[in-house]
Amino acid sequence: PNLTGEDVREGLTAVISVKVLEPQFEGQTKGKLGNAEVQGHVSLALTDGLTQYLDENPSEGRRVIEKSLTAARAREAARKARDLVQRKSLLESSMLPGKLADCSERDPSLCELYIVEGDSAGGTAKGGRDRRTQAILPLRGKILNVEKARLDKVLTSDEIRNLITAMGAGVGDNFNIEKIRYHRIVTMTDADVDGSHIRTLLLTFFFRYFPQVIEKGYLYMAQPPLFKVSKGTGKNAKEFWCHSEAERDKAMRELGKGAEVTRMKGLGEMNADELWATTMNPASRVLLKVTVEDVAAVNDTFEKLMGPDVEPRKKFIQAHAKSVRNLDI
Repeated sequence: PNLTGEDVREGLTAVISVKVLEPQFEGQTKGKLGNAEVQGHVSLALTDGLTQYLDENPSEGRRVIEKSLTAARAREAARKARDLVQRKSLLESSMLPGKLADCSERDPSLCELYIVEGDSAGGTAKGGRDRRTQAILPLRGKILNVEKARLDKVLTSDEIRNLITAMGAGVGDNFNIEKIRYHRIVTMTDADVDGSHIRTLLLTFFFRYFPQVIEKGYLYMAQPPLFKVSKGTGKNAKEFWCHSEAERDKAMRELGKGAEVTRMKGLGEMNADELWATTMNPASRVLLKVTVEDVAAVNDTFEKLMGPDVEPRKKFIQAHAKSVRNLDI
């Protein structure tokens, strides 16, 4: 850490005897001599005396340096603690993030928050949603991997702060599930490797910092279609949106010869009406509820796959490589 004068001076006292004909003291307590003509002599005496002492006692000099470093670390820790309190205060305010397109309903049991990958797809979702019950919060890129970061760093992430503020229930020791603004929080990401990674980062975030959301059954994963099977053009056009290979094969058989299959990877490949019909319409969408049956096992998995140590992750991949069903290269 960078040392300041206060870090070095902390705990050190120098005793210097000064005789002044007309002493002038500062303040009512007269705790500091104020004669300007004396300052130079005191400074010189202290410098010469301290230099000689440290030259003759190098071990004491090392102790002073160690003490100074300890003081600097304590000062930095105190600063981070103050910043953390300030950030928590901001996160608990009633000011909603500007990127949030909120719903008009105020009953949390009827409200849904869609966490959408990317500003583009977020814009499409805002156009296709049910404005009464569905709120949209776009995320820009991948959020921070909270498994590798301390809370003070986590709260410096704009995307995470927006998400915490949107939920409205606080964070850490001040979290109150009764204040949460949505009883259905839905992650909606692309059906590709990047989308899976973002979804995993979000699951890590909720498991580590908001396990009550999972315990209450409030966390879901949207399932956008994997395939579009179509045939014909204009008024004669027919199309099916399929969430699995089995649905795709069934649609191809139904449409017969000439059917075209498109592998859907991005939410941006659909317009607002299509996104509503396939992924957001409560009457036709597919949502997966996130549950935790074995907390210890899930905790171990997150530590292995998302933690800072590479070796456990490597062993996990090697052990499960042959059981992979969906590999996107």
